Amino acid sequence: MTSNHPVTELMNDHRLIEKVMSALEAKLRSVGDSDFPVDFIEQALDFFTEFADGCHHFKEEEALFPALAECGFAVEGGPIGMMLYEHTIGRKCLAGIRANLPAARAGIPEARAALRSFAAQYIDLLQNHIWKEDNVLFRMAQQALDPQSAVALLNRFHDEHNPRTATPLVERYQSFAVALGEP
Repeated sequence: MTSNHPVTELMNDHRLIEKVMSALEAKLRSVGDSDFPVDFIEQALDFFTEFADGCHHFKEEEALFPALAECGFAVEGGPIGMMLYEHTIGRKCLAGIRANLPAARAGIPEARAALRSFAAQYIDLLQNHIWKEDNVLFRMAQQALDPQSAVALLNRFHDEHNPRTATPLVERYQSFAVALGEP
């Protein structure tokens, strides 16, 4: 994929999301209840809520998917419909993590088990979701969007009036993910 195409940026977002997913999965796998990583889970939840969903999925839902619809891609059903459905399921998993976080912090075993379950569901969903986007939808997008449409889409990604994609916010989450090291 060429570096000036919007799907390249979305794929770069995926690499950051994968780093945080890997770190969360490793932390949950390597600790017991006595050293349950509530603070890291809270940081990861913030990243997934604000960056993965708030910024990345926002770019897809408000810019890429409408651009593809203009190229004739069906919004209901097909790859776009599936991605939208999976975004909704991901939000439900994040809500489950968020709902169980206070009780998990208090040491309630059932909340910690529920939190682990929601995190595992979210990670599994996103791993498959990212694969489908990288290997199917984004390849289709690269072929469907002419250079002029791609430039317009990149401009929509970087609208300085949009707080969800503002540079300081994005840089904060990029720094968090990069600091975690390799997935």
